[in-house]
Amino acid sequence: MRHGVLSGGLSGISAGLVALTLFASTPASASDCGRTPVAGIDWSECSKKNLMLQGSDFQGANLAGTDLSLTNLSGTNLTSANLEKATLARAWFTGAQAGKANFSKIEAYRSGFENVFAEGASFAGAELQRSNFNGAKLSGANFEKAELGRASFAKAVLTGTNFSLANLSRADLSEATFEGPVAFDRAFMFLTRLEGLDLSAATGLEQAQVDLACGDARTKLPAGLSAPANWPCESD
Repeated sequence: MRHGVLSGGLSGISAGLVALTLFASTPASASDCGRTPVAGIDWSECSKKNLMLQGSDFQGANLAGTDLSLTNLSGTNLTSANLEKATLARAWFTGAQAGKANFSKIEAYRSGFENVFAEGASFAGAELQRSNFNGAKLSGANFEKAELGRASFAKAVLTGTNFSLANLSRADLSEATFEGPVAFDRAFMFLTRLEGLDLSAATGLEQAQVDLACGDARTKLPAGLSAPANWPCESD
C-alpha cells in the first residue's frame, strides 16, 4: 500500500515537473493585439486601423504586417521599430521619430511623413505613391526599389539617401536639400522634378534618366551630363 502511494506520489511529481518544463519552454504569444502601446510591444499582424495613436511610444516595437491604415501616428516614437510589410495606407506620421526604423515593403500610398525624423531608416521595396515627405529628415535613408510615383520631398533633407532602382515617376525633389552624394542608380525618373537642385555629386545618374526628368537652368548635373533641350518642363 505504501509502495503504491509512494509510486503514485512520485508519478504525480514527475508529471508536474514535465508540465512545468513544457510551460516554461512554450514561447510567448507572437503578438499582443489587446495591449496598449509601449516600447518593444509586439503588434505584428494585428489590425489597428483608423485609430488615434499620436504621441505613443513604439520604440523597438514589432509592427511587422500590422494594418495601420488611416491611423494617426503623429509624434510617435518609432525609433528602430520594425514595420516590414505593414499596411499604412493614408496613415499619418507627422513629426514622428523613426530613426533606423524598418519600413521595407510597406503599403503606404497617400501617407503623410511630413517632418518625420527617419535618418538611416529603410523604405526598400515600399509602396509610397503620392506620399508626403515634406520637411522629413531622411539622411542615409534607403528607398531602393521603392514606388515613389508623385511623392513629394519639399524641404526634405536627403543627404546620402539611396534611390537606386526606385520609381520616381513624377516625384517632386525640387525643394529638397542635401550635401554630398545621392544615389540614383537605375532609378526610373520620368518627369521627376529636379528644378534648382545641385546634383553634381549624385551617383548612378545617367543621361537617359536626365532626359526623362524635369530640371531648369539652376539644376547642376554631374560631369559629362547635360540638360536636355526640353528643360524646363511644363507644370504638371
